[in-house]
Amino acid sequence: MTDSLLIAKNSSLELNLLPAMANRHGLITGATGTGKTVTLQRIAEQFSRIGVPCFMSDVKGDLAGIAEPGGDHAKVTERLQLLGIADHTYEGFPVTFWDCFGERGHPARATVSDMGPLLLSRMLNLNDTQAGVLNIAFKLADDEGLLLLDLKDLRSLVQFTGENARAITTKYGNVSTASVGAIQRTLLSLESQGADIFFGEPMLNYADLIQTHDSNGVINILSADRLMSSPKVYATFLLWLLSELFENLPEVGDLDKPKLVFFFDEAHLLFEDAPEALVDKIELVVRLIRSKGVGVFFITQNPADIPDKVLSQLGNRVQHALRAYSPRDQKAVRAAAETMRDNPVLDEETAITELSVGEALVQFLDKSGKPSIVERAFIVPPCGHIGSLDDEKRAALMQQSLVAGVYEQNVDRESAYELLKVRAELAAETTKPVRESKKTANGDGSFLDELIKGPQGSSGRRREGVVEAMAKSAARALGNQFGRSLLRGILGSLSGKK
Repeated sequence: MTDSLLIAKNSSLELNLLPAMANRHGLITGATGTGKTVTLQRIAEQFSRIGVPCFMSDVKGDLAGIAEPGGDHAKVTERLQLLGIADHTYEGFPVTFWDCFGERGHPARATVSDMGPLLLSRMLNLNDTQAGVLNIAFKLADDEGLLLLDLKDLRSLVQFTGENARAITTKYGNVSTASVGAIQRTLLSLESQGADIFFGEPMLNYADLIQTHDSNGVINILSADRLMSSPKVYATFLLWLLSELFENLPEVGDLDKPKLVFFFDEAHLLFEDAPEALVDKIELVVRLIRSKGVGVFFITQNPADIPDKVLSQLGNRVQHALRAYSPRDQKAVRAAAETMRDNPVLDEETAITELSVGEALVQFLDKSGKPSIVERAFIVPPCGHIGSLDDEKRAALMQQSLVAGVYEQNVDRESAYELLKVRAELAAETTKPVRESKKTANGDGSFLDELIKGPQGSSGRRREGVVEAMAKSAARALGNQFGRSLLRGILGSLSGKK
């Protein structure tokens, strides 16, 4: 059995998180400036120490310091003295930096096909009618053998769907020009926000998040300060990554310690205006991913930000201070207090409003899986540096990373954009008047010859003919369609099935 992890302490008790219970998930809540980030860092460090990799997003840019040893911090020294901790050691932890824009970390990309219509509709903020058109476009891509990798593939597909709306209506359903135009406008807006950079290949491999270095778990840090300017893009990307883990990791049952701990910061963005169907699937992933050995911790300001069906899955709780300045705030404080197992000698509702910075109400699961009685305690300070990391040190760590050079070069394979462009050119060729047949020995200039071999250009070289292009396209479709039809998982597919 792996040793328990010291997270918080008061004058009489040490409050430990049991690694075997970490895949029962957790919740870290509290108002801005109450210590959630330090709590997150402490928990991640403790998991890293026992060889458990972590993934977390750096929303404010102050988590990167975990790579360097702490020390010389007056508040940390004061807190250690208050808690009577004499054997506290400062150390840095192995990190891998990621960035959807490829600026402050290794590029973290997803393909359009793998993201799927459900998550893309959420990212693009489409209404039900527009989301239906996007579903039709994806179904058409599957049936036609069109690989969707980046935004230009998706824009070409949506354009193709709109141009052929009348022809596909009887098979797939109505496609309105207004909906196609709305989708194209949102895609253009998304592209202006930099989404064209993180849609493409090579796609982030979930296995690269589950690595160790010198027996310590690697802490994966996603630079999210710029990504937060597009909240739905941020939430959708993290949700896609969580679904990738769910789809690909094997069933392992209950382990002594998790294979990976996933921290979802600013979790309220995930559920804000989310349709019920998406919330249901998130709840399903959270409930079942435990059997894959993955623990998920949500970090947000208030437990009320999390839907009840998801909140009920989060057994480990760290509640920092909440402010009760309005009737609505008071109701939120009351609700937060009621979600914890009552301590008969502690007024939880009053305590939540009185907690100082770095102090929290803590409730962890015991070895039988039952919530412990909630206790008021201080979070033990982290061992790594609390704060940001300068660009020079960050660049040096990236060069030494286990995935250095793997994702830096973008790959642009032949996909929907190229194939639809060829189809458009061939369609234009076949609409030209048939040239007068030339009966020569080699057949040069005949319509049939041009159809098969391709028309001859001014340079004397032949372009690809219609028959030849169709044969190649059919071969590609037969070779790739089976793999593509299995690509999208529970949060990405048209049917919700792998």
